[in-house]
Amino acid sequence: MSVPREPSASHGQLYLFASLAFIMGALVLAWPWLSGAVTIPWDAKAQAYPQIVFLARALAAGDSPFWTPNVFTGFPQIADPQAQIFSPPYFLLALFNAAPSFRAVDAVVFGMLILAGLALIAFFKDRHWHPAGALVAAFSFSFGGSAAWRLQHVGEVISLCWFALTLLALSRALSRASILYGFAAGVLAGFMVLGRDQIALLCVFVLAAYTIWHVLEAPGVWRRLKRVLPPLSAGFVGGVLTVAIPIAFTLALADDSNRPGMDLEEAVRGSLPPLAFLSAVVANLFGVDGPMKDFWGPPSSQVWGETDLVLARNMGAIYFGAIPLAALACAAGAMRDRAVRIFIVMTIFMVLYAVGRYTPVFEYFFLIPGVELYRRPADATFPLCALLAILAGYGVHAIIARSERVHLKSGVVALALLFGLCLFVAWDKGRLAQASVPLAIGAASLTLALAALFAAPGVMGRAPWLGLTALAALMTLDLGVSNKPNESTALPPAAYDVLHPDTKNETLALIRAHLAAHAAPDRRDRVELAAVGYEWPNAGLIHGFDHDLGFNPIRMKLFTDATNAQDQVSVPEQRTFSPLYAHFRSPLADLFGVRLIVSRYPLERMDKDFDPKDFTFVAQTKDGFVWENPRALPRVMAPGAAQIIDIDQMLTDGHWPQVDFTRTVLLDGDEAGVTLQGPPGQARILSYRNTEVVAEATSTQGCYLVLNDIWHPWWSAQVDGEPAPILQANVMFRAVKLGPGTHRVRFTFDPFTNLWAQMWKR
Repeated sequence: MSVPREPSASHGQLYLFASLAFIMGALVLAWPWLSGAVTIPWDAKAQAYPQIVFLARALAAGDSPFWTPNVFTGFPQIADPQAQIFSPPYFLLALFNAAPSFRAVDAVVFGMLILAGLALIAFFKDRHWHPAGALVAAFSFSFGGSAAWRLQHVGEVISLCWFALTLLALSRALSRASILYGFAAGVLAGFMVLGRDQIALLCVFVLAAYTIWHVLEAPGVWRRLKRVLPPLSAGFVGGVLTVAIPIAFTLALADDSNRPGMDLEEAVRGSLPPLAFLSAVVANLFGVDGPMKDFWGPPSSQVWGETDLVLARNMGAIYFGAIPLAALACAAGAMRDRAVRIFIVMTIFMVLYAVGRYTPVFEYFFLIPGVELYRRPADATFPLCALLAILAGYGVHAIIARSERVHLKSGVVALALLFGLCLFVAWDKGRLAQASVPLAIGAASLTLALAALFAAPGVMGRAPWLGLTALAALMTLDLGVSNKPNESTALPPAAYDVLHPDTKNETLALIRAHLAAHAAPDRRDRVELAAVGYEWPNAGLIHGFDHDLGFNPIRMKLFTDATNAQDQVSVPEQRTFSPLYAHFRSPLADLFGVRLIVSRYPLERMDKDFDPKDFTFVAQTKDGFVWENPRALPRVMAPGAAQIIDIDQMLTDGHWPQVDFTRTVLLDGDEAGVTLQGPPGQARILSYRNTEVVAEATSTQGCYLVLNDIWHPWWSAQVDGEPAPILQANVMFRAVKLGPGTHRVRFTFDPFTNLWAQMWKR
């Protein structure tokens, strides 16, 4: 294809103008969040935000963020992708802001999206593609598709942003044989991989395919391979240096977690129904942005019948702009150009991946290393929409360049057929009236898009500045209307008041007061927040109290086996029990030191055998009922006797020996050695920090210092300054054996040393 090029000065000036136009439009689109009028909701607040606040709080206090005592009776943050410790933008925010606000955390997301859009503009500039195409691609990438509709999955959005930055650095490394850009590409890809999510994995596939294609696309393979080996080697070094340690921690956690992998049957429950792609034509065709009762898109059971798919409604929303869609339709022939063939190949791959079970192909994809770690093939819509944005931008370039492969009239027919299919599906499902407004908006958007593309060659030739301004305005208008803030992407900040560090929430005030009233040298009582609300389970990470449960898809296997804890505990159905923790009244609850149970629902709804006489009713607040457990045990104890148990058997049958835990500790027979059988001693906490707990115990005949935090192999202990083994006590806690007298025990979280020792043993 013959491509007319602007003079170099004009080319650079137009690209600068396109970048500024994109930034202005991006700020308009992001303003509802940046102004504080709304905030990114759901997982972004309930799961990610508490992690970032915990990180900031730890750094400000000079404490380590590598372990938290605030959820799941203790959790290794250093190994958890959700902790954001190894996410540069969030770490920098936490480092310089001791109490990051909703707006600040949301601004990081939009800042990364804008940066990614600018990276795409630079990618287009390097190829001398028209800046109008770059502008369209940037808007579509950053404010269209899954990045817009699944904004609450902030970790995945950030991974996608790193992909754009990596693609730019990689392309320059390959085209210029630049070792520096190669190293940068490796580091940026490392930051992407540190998201440790499926989007990062799929984007790695795209980057690998792009690299292979660059080498193989034309004759002279060995010459090109020799030329790119130095930058690729530098990239490998940069990537390994970036990811080696964090990934080692995560793999170790995965091996000892509740979900080291998925089977095919479970994974494909997250497949995307093919008709969901119609949302690329009409943004809100299926009522995604309104009340849940109005959603009728696949896989809504009330319209499409029962399925076993597990998909949130916004996972099928992929509207990436009317101009990009029209450009793809009108310039479909240009997609055969050598410059973008690899993006077409990977687009097809992502479509087949996303639909999962709806083709026989995904079971072969499932054999690719890494794929079995993730659920939801529908997550492939993230890189899919990114690829479509690039292809659409190239389509705009081809239209302006008057490529012989552009057929505007054929594009009109294709769009008419797609729009007609939307009409038919709405009519067939009896939703034509409900979908009338989205259909009207879609028709108007496509009409304006086609008019803009028909006019683009002439306008860009005569008045490119005006053309770029018009394109930026149209893209901003289109995405601002069709991808406007909605229930999936924006809610009032007041909806998450409980997560404000300075909240005046009465329930939290009651929790603090009650815990303070029972404070003692040996105590650090926990709270259970059972079905209080979606935003509650990780509140302890913000407010500094310890919740026995939490919100995280990853949990340690020992904890899950002992408690049957689920990802979340926001509704009654998610508060499940285990043989070992069969009821709210349980020896395990007492060992956890659960002082308060708070629930929006009567506890009988979750525990059929709940007896109010076993607990003390404290109060009823606007958030729910508050009960006190009078049997909550101290955080540290000094039992003088031990009883041998089989931990695996107890986890299976749930049988607890009848013992007084302040006098007798339960030890597994494999590690108990010679046990003590004396009277109990006394224990107290001298200091308690995230990664260091110092306690003191006094006894006449020797005792066990028991710390009721979860046992984990990365913790070490010292007794009076000398190393001592940590025993797994009372099924899942920590204990150190002490001789007579007074002893100081120091527990420290040593992930680097102990992970190395753990790997060496294998």
